[in-house]
Amino acid sequence: MLQIQGFVFNFASENTYIIYNENKNAWLIDPGNMNAQETQAISNFITEKELKVQKILLTHAHIDHVFGLQWAFDTFKVPVSMHEEDQEVLDMLQASGIRFGIQINPVKVEVEYIKEGDELDLDGEKFKIYHVPGHSPGSVVYHNENQKFMISGDVLFEGSIGRTDLYKGNYDQLINGIKTKLFILNDDTQVFSGHGNPTSIGFEKQYNPFLK
Repeated sequence: MLQIQGFVFNFASENTYIIYNENKNAWLIDPGNMNAQETQAISNFITEKELKVQKILLTHAHIDHVFGLQWAFDTFKVPVSMHEEDQEVLDMLQASGIRFGIQINPVKVEVEYIKEGDELDLDGEKFKIYHVPGHSPGSVVYHNENQKFMISGDVLFEGSIGRTDLYKGNYDQLINGIKTKLFILNDDTQVFSGHGNPTSIGFEKQYNPFLK
């Protein structure tokens, strides 16, 4: 049985997730830890649970989701899995920091590109990957069919969707991706978003004003 631990980090109240199992094997998703206190919080959890971080996953590479990426890569020494279309977003990290008045160094990490149709495996628990661009060009969703949950990044939120006014954003593309790839899943599929509270596919079908 998989466990999901969320952390709320940085000025954007970004959700960082750790998924782990009874074997203490873990994935770290969207490390947004921005300062020493936030990094200590996630380090303490990993240490206390005696977790072995086997993968670092990105839903996308916007600055608030990657503040802790260099730390994570240096600490756990495992490749970073992300969609190739967001490599240019990651490469723009320093410029993005300047826009927010934040000094941040370019990241130097080993990257493994993932794409739609790929499947990731955590000790027998399979995760399907859906490419759902529109918020960023390489936004992906990680879906575990067995336990009926997804990590959606900034694609889908409780009552909202990811903003589409950023670099290579596309409103119609995002809406179409959600409806054709996510809304075909079971209504009781839980959605763990990049910001805000968890929700479900059924709830968003019925109440999300952007997707009526």
